[in-house]
Amino acid sequence: MSAELRVSDPPSAWATRVGVLVVALGLELVLYARPGWSDSCLLSPHHGGMVFPVEKINREWACRLQPIVHDYTTTSTVGPVRVALSESMYRYLLDRPPLAATLIHRLGFGLYSSEYRGSGRFWGDDGEGTKGIVELVYEDATSRIYFLEGTHKGRLLHHISGKAVVFLRMNVVRDQVSREMIDSTLVAYTKLDNRLLSGLVSLLRPLIGGIAGGKLKKGVETVNRLGMAMRQQPDRVLSKAIEPPALSDADVAFMRQALGSLPAP
Repeated sequence: MSAELRVSDPPSAWATRVGVLVVALGLELVLYARPGWSDSCLLSPHHGGMVFPVEKINREWACRLQPIVHDYTTTSTVGPVRVALSESMYRYLLDRPPLAATLIHRLGFGLYSSEYRGSGRFWGDDGEGTKGIVELVYEDATSRIYFLEGTHKGRLLHHISGKAVVFLRMNVVRDQVSREMIDSTLVAYTKLDNRLLSGLVSLLRPLIGGIAGGKLKKGVETVNRLGMAMRQQPDRVLSKAIEPPALSDADVAFMRQALGSLPAP
């Protein structure tokens, strides 16, 4: 059928040929435009010498993470750092930042605070100038991927804001007496919101990279201190868990069970 239209053609011919043209254009968009559109949101699976299943992240999240990972201001790798917690306890606290922050604060290990902001979404403050929102993007038996958006106030940089993507790899190991422990490795990509500061990246990279890496390392080491306290002073940890204001019944029940099942130090 000729695609040429003439004024003398009946309306039905016009409708048929325009319909064919629309279908052809639609097929062209599907066959050619869509792959390129998807490619713009592709994430590399390789981070810090590890492979992550980024193909399992939904496309909406991939498009949010891709600009940060591919055009980061700084990147930091921390670990592997060994944490003195069993796998079940580690995952329980990882899923409940407010609980971990409360125990850390009450035990005097840090000034952390945290609040739930929806499923897999938390607000956090390290008590040292850094605060923001953390969202769980992906998780499986050994890996987690987080999106962070927050601010930092310090002496040298009074106020900076930005976003970050953190890849977490967890491996279960055992110590000399066969107690479970967790080796954690984190790879973080940080991107500043301020274009002027981002333009000074060559000057700011050591400073911002040091802040980001230091925060990650301190966080993991603080969780390790909490794990050591649970093993060496379970009664003290439990007393802090039940002192007012009380934690949830579910959290207290889990702490009682977990601390009661720990072997003697």
